[in-house]
This record gives sequence, C-alpha cells and structure tokens, in this order.
Amino acid sequence: MIKNKKIWLSSPHMSDEGFEKEYVKEAFDSNWIAPLGTNVNEFEKELANKVNSKYAAALVSGTSAIHLALKALNVGQGDIVLCQTLTFSATANPIIYQNATPVFIDSDYETWNMDPKALEEALEKYGDKVKAVLVVHLYGFSADMDKIMAICDKYDVAVIEDAAESLGTYYKGQHTGTFGNYGIFSFNGNKIITTSGGGMLVSDDEERIQKVRFWSTQSRDAARHYQHSELGFNYRLSNVSAGIGRGQLKVLDQRVAKKKYICDYYKRELSDLEGVEFMPVNDWNTPNFWLSVMTLRGSVRPIDVMEALEAENIESRPVWKPMHLQPFFAEYDYIGGNVSEDLFENGICLPSDTKITDEELEKVCTVIKSLWK
Repeated sequence: MIKNKKIWLSSPHMSDEGFEKEYVKEAFDSNWIAPLGTNVNEFEKELANKVNSKYAAALVSGTSAIHLALKALNVGQGDIVLCQTLTFSATANPIIYQNATPVFIDSDYETWNMDPKALEEALEKYGDKVKAVLVVHLYGFSADMDKIMAICDKYDVAVIEDAAESLGTYYKGQHTGTFGNYGIFSFNGNKIITTSGGGMLVSDDEERIQKVRFWSTQSRDAARHYQHSELGFNYRLSNVSAGIGRGQLKVLDQRVAKKKYICDYYKRELSDLEGVEFMPVNDWNTPNFWLSVMTLRGSVRPIDVMEALEAENIESRPVWKPMHLQPFFAEYDYIGGNVSEDLFENGICLPSDTKITDEELEKVCTVIKSLWK
C-alpha cells in the first residue's frame, strides 16, 4: 500500500463490473446527453421500483428535490415548515427559497432524528400555520416513522422525508422515503451511490410528479414557440448522469453490505474504549450505515481524534452542526432540548468509504486507540 495513501470519509465508488460505462456509452452513442433520454426515464422507473414507490422525478440534486416537493405542497409565504435541526443545510435552505418560515425541531437519543415529542409540541404551538414537516433519516438511520406519521396525521400536515443519506435503509421492512407525501434521495459524490451529482423525488401522486418534471424543465408550455405560464427551474438530471445512476443502482445492495461491515468493524474494535458510544440501531431499523458515527464523552474529545487521523492523511468530520445554531438560521424558532447540540459537540463521523480495506480500517482503529494509551 502507498505510504500515507489518503483514506476518505466517503468517496465515489464505481462498479467493478462497469455497469455505469455501458449506460453512459449508450447516451453518447445515441447523442442523448441532455436532460432527456432513455437513461433518465429508466432511472426514474428503476429507482421507484427499488424503493417501492409509484413515481419518481430525476433532478440535479437532493436540494432541488426538496425545493420542488415544497412547491408541490404549495408551501409559500406565511407558511411554517417544521424541520429537523440536526441535518445539513440543504434540508432547510429550500424552505427559504419558497419564502416560508422554518421552525427547527430537536432530535432524541433513541434515533438521533426528529423527536416526536418536540414535533407535537411545535404543532400544538403553531397549529394551522404549519404546512409541512421535513424529517431526516440521518447518516442512513431511520427516524421513528410510526410515531411521526401518527402525529402528522393527527394534525393533518404533509410530510417530506429527507432520505438523502438513507437509500437502502428500511423502517419495519419499508424503504425510507416512502412514508410521507414525498421522499427525496441524493446522489452526490459522497452518497452510498452517486450520479456525480443528482437527486430523485419519489411519490405515489402521479399528477404532482408530472408537475415536478414540468417545473424542472423550465416550465415550458406545450407550444411551438417558447412559452412559459409558470416559473420554471433548470433542475432536470442529464441523461449521462442518469446512466451513471442506473449502473450504480445495480450495486446498491453491495454498498450497503460493505457499509455495515465497516460499522461492525469499528464497533468491534472501539466500543470498549472509555466514553465511546455508536449511533443506535433500533429493532425496527435496518440502516444502510452510510456513515459510521460515534460519540465521545470522556477525556478524549472528537477534535483529538480528528487531528490524530488528519496527521495520518485520514479524513473524518464532526457531526452536523444543528441548523438552529447556524448564523443564517439563528432568528428562527427552535423546539426541544439540547440533544442535537450534545450530539454535535460529542460526535465524530469515521471513514466509511466502501473502497476501504481491512488494512486501512486497522490503521484507523490503531490511530484512535493510541489516544487512550
């Protein structure tokens, strides 16, 4: 092995079989490289079939998928969207795109995801002003969807699932992203499968998905000339990127298996260290283990581990900084306690690259263990 070869947190991993090349070649051979073509149509069908959703729209990012899901729900000025605070900013930003108001919801320790008690507290506080709930399946681990859906049904509020990190994750045998009105997936370069950059919106509402496809191609009306009766967006996934996605989808199960192997390895090697705990796996949750994440509540702090790994050319990172602590979102309301803040302060994401070798895993663990000696 190359001395000090970079060990990545999570990087793109093309299939050994070269499935992606076949579909991309097809796009080039047919000259359909624009945001139209067979790969786009088939990727939508294959992804929808994979997660057992009826319809899908292939878009340029998970962010654009959240944006158009909010638009499909007619979220706009004066509306409130309840959003999980422990997430990446791409979850919350589209709320602002739609001129709506985010209210951030704390997590619980059982799932690290949206706390159902805090969610209900927020719904009681804001009532009919709440137009949607945006729940996240953090790091590939499912939120407690039975409780969340029951609360949202009680208050008759729509649900969008940010499953950007959880493609291949199941909640009680059902794919995440398929419980709410809309589910979104991301195919960014660091996700469990990638299209280099891309996303997908899934729903059982055919009319709304057709409308999303219309909006995502600049809302061009059915006319000989260029006519636009609605605001449009340049959000459609390219046929080339969709070809990569079709090939990647064929190896999704392999990627999930490797991610689980990595997490199991870390748990076996590191769980006995003082103050170390890993993200919880509940009986009803079958995660994709996108990232292996642990908390440190002892004398060794996350920054100590990150700096020690960085010195050996090994990538790691903190847990997401909650949205209600971000300068841009500081003015918006927050419901809950200090769970998300605690997880941010004490959490660290470990290298979870599906190309990582046992030798590299051993190196990561050796560096970490040395801090306890």
